[in-house]
Amino acid sequence: MEGVLAVRMQVMDLKLYYLEFFTRTYPVWVLSDYCYVMPPKGSQSLLPDILSNLPDNVIDVILMCLPCQDAVRTSILSKKWRYHWCRLTELSLDGSLWKTKKDLLNPTVKFTKIIYQLLTLHEGPITKFTLNISSLEKCCPKIDNFIYFLSRNDIQHLVLHLPRNNLNKLPSSLFTCSQLRHLNLRNCFMYRPPAFQGFERLISLELCGVTISSKLLESLISHCPLLEQLVLNNSPLKIDTIEIDAPMLRLFDFTGNISSICLKNVPLLVKVSLAGYDMYPEYLDFAKVFESCSALEHLFLNFSNAELSVEEEYEGPRRLPFDLNNVKRFYLPDISLLESSYELSYALCLIRSFPYLEYLDIKVYSEAEDDDCILECLELEHFSDVTFNHLREVKLECFTGRTPETQLIKLLLAKSPVLVRMLIGTRYLDDKPLDTRLKIFAEVSTFSRASPEAEVVYQKFKYDRD
Repeated sequence: MEGVLAVRMQVMDLKLYYLEFFTRTYPVWVLSDYCYVMPPKGSQSLLPDILSNLPDNVIDVILMCLPCQDAVRTSILSKKWRYHWCRLTELSLDGSLWKTKKDLLNPTVKFTKIIYQLLTLHEGPITKFTLNISSLEKCCPKIDNFIYFLSRNDIQHLVLHLPRNNLNKLPSSLFTCSQLRHLNLRNCFMYRPPAFQGFERLISLELCGVTISSKLLESLISHCPLLEQLVLNNSPLKIDTIEIDAPMLRLFDFTGNISSICLKNVPLLVKVSLAGYDMYPEYLDFAKVFESCSALEHLFLNFSNAELSVEEEYEGPRRLPFDLNNVKRFYLPDISLLESSYELSYALCLIRSFPYLEYLDIKVYSEAEDDDCILECLELEHFSDVTFNHLREVKLECFTGRTPETQLIKLLLAKSPVLVRMLIGTRYLDDKPLDTRLKIFAEVSTFSRASPEAEVVYQKFKYDRD
């Protein structure tokens, strides 16, 4: 008898919990349309079965707002709710489903059992499916069966985050998901079946830690004619070179090992982020990288972790053979202000090629503590043919007051006639004596300003990528 009462109390607690959730989600006038009015507080009458009287479409909305585990638990609320979760079109599974206080079973066994039950009971299409089992350390369970199941149930948004220590080979059934619009893969091995003709509806592709050849990657991208967003992050293997042929692409984000990138056919590309390793000047031809980027507006360029080897006689290009007239925002984290800085020469090359630049964000660093050399490339006479006519805001972080940094500030103030504000981060300057800081600030205040409205603001901020 006590067991029966305990179960009834648990069901009542769940009903009250989901009822409270529903009342927080929907206004009172919605409740009045679908439910009985709640009895006065303190009334001894039975709680009306409000949840059982909700229409199916409202139940669907509630279930979609709940974690998968809670959605399944609603099956004990009433007969109407018993199998309603089985028709969910969106499912999200992660380690919280099989983690308990007493982990008596291997997580892989738990995962396999849960997946089998879900796929056995589920009815109707699954348009969005997220599986995050990256926390599993020992081994990755077989995922072939449920990917095959998804391929036959109109999957449109698929997220697979698999264990890092044991790369899983994706089954060929993945390439039969003809309705796919979003694909996010992490920590797996990818190959393309010979009969694969492409994802005709795919608009976003994200590959993180995915082992794939450059040839296959190029082919995959070119066979997605509607692709708008492409994210390639931390490939386990170095890619020698890659050509991006995606006429509908609007966002491209790359981080990893690569020798060269060519944005071959990207007339609609608006945002680009490049963070490369093992980049070499002889392979990095920015003219080829950006020649098809006529619509580019935002550029984030970070080669701070690149292993660069610059020959003594090597000189970077002064500017691109063409102007990129739509670039408005340029982000340059970790630019070395050294005499032989390969990064600086290419950064200046790009800045010269952005005539309509409005926002410049730079994080500088210098390896030598006593680096007070004057950089010839930052002298005003080297910019006699350049004026930043649209530059309105400059953000400079990691300012330490060294000569190359003050040179850069002097150059930007003198060549920016509509500049409104220059933000200078002093986080790395605060350790210096007050007299030293005041001397540096006084020197900057004497620099000539092309804009009568330009103000220099010193503040302590943490660099943030927008």
